[in-house]
Amino acid sequence: MLILVGGLIQAAIPWRSAEGAWQVAALPITLQVPALLLTALVCGPRSSLLAAVGYLTLGLFQLPVFHSGGGTGYLLDPGFGYLAGFIPAGWLAGKLARQSGMDGLLKLTGTAMLGLLVIQLCGVVNLLLGALAGRWSEGLLSLLLRYSLAPLPSLLLLCCAVGLCALGLRRLLLLES
Repeated sequence: MLILVGGLIQAAIPWRSAEGAWQVAALPITLQVPALLLTALVCGPRSSLLAAVGYLTLGLFQLPVFHSGGGTGYLLDPGFGYLAGFIPAGWLAGKLARQSGMDGLLKLTGTAMLGLLVIQLCGVVNLLLGALAGRWSEGLLSLLLRYSLAPLPSLLLLCCAVGLCALGLRRLLLLES
């Protein structure tokens, strides 16, 4: 459910303008990836794996929950590799978060960043394979820029927020590290 809600919310960050007023700047991503990573860090590998599979199943066969809609035609979209990366990323981040000694902000943030790296690698592999097969009408470099490089700084920033939220939730829920 957290991933579904995260897909509906545009990520934003507060910042102070030159005039001194606080404003909200929209980031070029939704909160799907941070929601998955938070689920992994707090609930573990099994829960995040089930959440990722459930999210992909809903998006592919029932509801238009992905960023650009949904349906089985999304399997041929250049961005589907990133969504498919939710499964190994959620499992790996959840597995690492359950190791002993994972009770610090830096460790949890690093684990979230590692999960993000797995998502990025799956997406880039999909883009490369699609480019080799001639599936994309757009050039590989522009696809890499749009899907990997442009959202990466925002996602890295949100990994810090995920680590902080996970630390608080783990302490609140009294999870053993």
